Amino acid sequence: MPRNRLPPWHEEFVLPNRRAILIRPIRPEDAAPLQGVFGMLGPAEIRSGFGGGDTLDDAVAALLSRPDPKTELVLVGAEPLPPGEAMIAGLARARIVPGTRQAEYGILLGNYVAGLGLGRHLMQKLVKWSRGRYLDRLYGDTPDSNGPMLDLAASMGFRPSLESGVPPGLTRLVLDL
Repeated sequence: MPRNRLPPWHEEFVLPNRRAILIRPIRPEDAAPLQGVFGMLGPAEIRSGFGGGDTLDDAVAALLSRPDPKTELVLVGAEPLPPGEAMIAGLARARIVPGTRQAEYGILLGNYVAGLGLGRHLMQKLVKWSRGRYLDRLYGDTPDSNGPMLDLAASMGFRPSLESGVPPGLTRLVLDL
């Protein structure tokens, strides 16, 4: 009897409103749908860290949808449809900083899924990936105005860092692994 197993890093996540989201690694076919929704994923300060403001140009979308599996994990939370057809509700990335034992993360969510647990679930995946790479720390910048993300990070053991070089209006959150 065949088992209904999803490939690695694939998982169905059901939101409290009963909407099913498939969490999976980004695929090259996701570049166009990602470009279509990129301006609706927030917050804007974090979108800029992914290489775009309100729009994502073709070159950046192509790079983002083809991460280097040795140094980067990019997950999407999308409709349970084939890549390229599915609307993307969330994007999460952890990327090893070259020459270090740390990774930088970024999470973008659509407004219609914010506060429904998808952000926490994606963050847990990024932490698991980072620990699996035996990194020392995972960090990311969050807008000071994003209280829910600051609270989420604190509940997962992240702490604010007073490092220099963090842009004004952002708080660097650090998790020692």
